[in-house]
Amino acid sequence: MSYPQSGYNSRMSLVSEPHHARPDAYGFEETKQATGSKWHPRNWGRKTWIGVLAAVAVVIIVVVVGAVEGTKANRYPAYKKLNYTLKDTYEGTSFFDDFDYFSGYDPAAGFVHYVDRAGSQWLNLTYASDTSAVLKVDATNADSSTGRRSVRISSKKTYNEGLFVFDILHSPYGCGTWPALWLSDPSNWPMNGEIDIVEANNAASSGNQMTLHTTNHCKMNVKRKQSGKTLENNCWNGTNSNAGCGVQGSASTYGQDLNKNGGGVYATELRSDGIRIWFFPRSSIPSDIDTSANNSTSSTVPDPSSWGEPLADFPTTDCNIGSHFRNQSIIANIDLCGQLAGLEQFYSTESHCPGTCTSFVANNYTAFQDAYWEFRSFRVYQAQG
Repeated sequence: MSYPQSGYNSRMSLVSEPHHARPDAYGFEETKQATGSKWHPRNWGRKTWIGVLAAVAVVIIVVVVGAVEGTKANRYPAYKKLNYTLKDTYEGTSFFDDFDYFSGYDPAAGFVHYVDRAGSQWLNLTYASDTSAVLKVDATNADSSTGRRSVRISSKKTYNEGLFVFDILHSPYGCGTWPALWLSDPSNWPMNGEIDIVEANNAASSGNQMTLHTTNHCKMNVKRKQSGKTLENNCWNGTNSNAGCGVQGSASTYGQDLNKNGGGVYATELRSDGIRIWFFPRSSIPSDIDTSANNSTSSTVPDPSSWGEPLADFPTTDCNIGSHFRNQSIIANIDLCGQLAGLEQFYSTESHCPGTCTSFVANNYTAFQDAYWEFRSFRVYQAQG
């Protein structure tokens, strides 16, 4: 069947006759086509094109920024395996020979008199045998109106990196106590940093707290791999009243729970990638950690890459570990009251201790029978090369 040409065009054609419009100064047509969809780019005016281009630019920016932020959020150091060798051992009857005794004014404002080595030996506050070393608070002197005697020791050797393995048989606890096992350079604090490996206060029923204290520009609000609970992310001592960036362990990591289980091992790795702290109960110590007493020639070499997730992880992502931590000594002490244990929130509210901290410490010498550290050994390993 044939149709008149004009009728075919008017009823069956899907494309109308083209409309030739004059372009404006920007190259866009000033008028729309007579017919057609408003969504077709050929029918858009200048304002529409500007809006579309702006929207595309926003999408591109969002995609790029999202990708960058996603990459930043997933940054994490490699923590490649290091081959460690034994460098230093602190154990046996000579344990305290490689430590200096601090006997000056307590910089943490504690209600304490730190005694020197001769005084601590005379008072029996430090002593060592073939199997362990003990550091404790005076629990015999009833007259301590100006502060109770205790001990603080610092290793004569210092370290910029290494794997530190601390075998702990007993941790101190009790009202008024503030014990700690830590790494620092006290003469250059906070410039050279502080690593609190084991720290608690008073009844210590909430477990161990591991904390870094540094100068500015050291933060931990980054990707981390740890089993402990993050408390604060800014390590700078100028924030949060020098709370540091802490990680809290469970109740079993310190105090009565730790002691009744025979103690355990804390291992701290200080390296350019970051600082990691592991805790192993006595029944779960890895086979590559030597816990034999008085064995400084052990051939057993620890391998942190096989230990799994640490209790605390402080990666170098937004904290240059090498510049914030230098010349670290091993320090062990038991402070009393002071800037932490003496605070009402810890002494009274959390631990339910009686009266005031200083009054309790001064007048209750029999309350410090459990206020002592007992160490089997400290071993320091360093990577080859």
